[in-house]
Amino acid sequence: MNYQPVIGLEIHIELNTRSKMFCSCKNDPDEKHPNLNICPICLGHPGTLPTINKTAVWEVIKTGLALGSEIPEFSKFDRKNYFYPDLPKGYQISQYDMPLCKGGFLKIGEKKINIRRVHLEEDTGRLIHPEQKTYSLVDFNRAGIPLMELVTEPDLELAEEARKFAQELQLILRYLDVSEANMEKGQMRIEGNISLKGGPRAEIKNLNSLRSVEKAIEFEIKRQIKVLQSGEKVLQETRGWDENKGVTFPQREKEEAHDYRYFPEPDLPVLHFTRREIEEIKKEIPELPQQKRERFQAEYNLSDKEIRFFVSYRDLGDFFEKVISELRNWISESEIKNETTEKEFQRLIQLAANYLLTDLQGLLKGAFVIGEPQSREISLRGMDFLISPENFAEFISLLYEGKISSKIGKQVLSEMFQTGADPSHIIQEKGLELIEDRGEIEKIIKIVLKKNPRPFEDYKKGKEEALQFLIGKTLQESKGRANPQLVATFLKELIS
Repeated sequence: MNYQPVIGLEIHIELNTRSKMFCSCKNDPDEKHPNLNICPICLGHPGTLPTINKTAVWEVIKTGLALGSEIPEFSKFDRKNYFYPDLPKGYQISQYDMPLCKGGFLKIGEKKINIRRVHLEEDTGRLIHPEQKTYSLVDFNRAGIPLMELVTEPDLELAEEARKFAQELQLILRYLDVSEANMEKGQMRIEGNISLKGGPRAEIKNLNSLRSVEKAIEFEIKRQIKVLQSGEKVLQETRGWDENKGVTFPQREKEEAHDYRYFPEPDLPVLHFTRREIEEIKKEIPELPQQKRERFQAEYNLSDKEIRFFVSYRDLGDFFEKVISELRNWISESEIKNETTEKEFQRLIQLAANYLLTDLQGLLKGAFVIGEPQSREISLRGMDFLISPENFAEFISLLYEGKISSKIGKQVLSEMFQTGADPSHIIQEKGLELIEDRGEIEKIIKIVLKKNPRPFEDYKKGKEEALQFLIGKTLQESKGRANPQLVATFLKELIS
């Protein structure tokens, strides 16, 4: 029997507004002290009145527009009634039948995943369960933070597709600057609705990493198939995910919309949007990840891996483009012949990309604790990054012209990273200029030949690989300062 998986996602995203959704309390996901950013409004005290956060509304509409959603002229908030210890009012202000955004889609490769709706609500508090205790604690700092919810149509068929959808959405949210969408901090939480075609669905709650999304959905599909093969029925229920055991487990029966007894929020007005307002929000949408991928391929002719890196790590992608702009100016002012300019410029582009993806990334990894690239962004904004695009472009030009070796280049780049100094100043101050004097290079070569008589004899017998060994030893003896081309030339002459 063919069991066709049917998968839909519900994705909750905390927005990066300065204040909460319905009050002026600070929206600080990094707050370490419990119950500090709270007030009578977000605690749901009797007699208090909520006020709509305009920035949060605008951020949801901007996200919807980026995903091709329709923005209705009118929208409203509703009360979603249910009891939970971290829900201070006993209900949540959410949206039901008149969301801010309807429809839209996101393409994963060639597959189009349709979006049902994007709406806005308030987040709940957070329960803390101390180990070996019989009670739980409640932190209301998170209660009332603007929470955007995106609901897909059940168009996904594979766990891998679900992960890729969440990963691309996370990237779009960062490009739109509406949320960091850091899953480890709970700023993006995913729930998967999984069923086998025609059967009841199970909802897996609060998946907090992209890896968990894929693994939990894979397990749930296999679990449901086993249930049916054993002659039993799949229950419509809410399930949790045990990351350590790699299994889903039952939590409660799945609620339907009528269980929440939605009704219009009486303390908030209906929202009305004009065409002019929507057009103004559209203007704020930047170049999105897929557009950037296509442009990088057309303009820079990079590999897929390089493009993925520069698109995923936006700050480094922006830095790369500023460096290329500086190199374009440099090559136009140099003495390179016109007919070879494009070919030479492509070599410069590739050299800059190589050093950004290897050496500079290595230096950044020393400054950041990097987890999954999908959930943690390497951000130059998060540190005192001292290298300017102008200095990095100069560094690349020095390598390109052969004025410093790759070994010296590593030292220079490390010093640039630590001090922000320009490469020419570092080279002069540290005495790292390339040795090009014939007498000095020959002196080093004679030392190397004396220390390595066997490779010397092997090369004289016609073994070409011995020459490369001797070149390497000469560069090593010079601490990377000898000009490699001159070393090769002088070695051949001296040996012959």
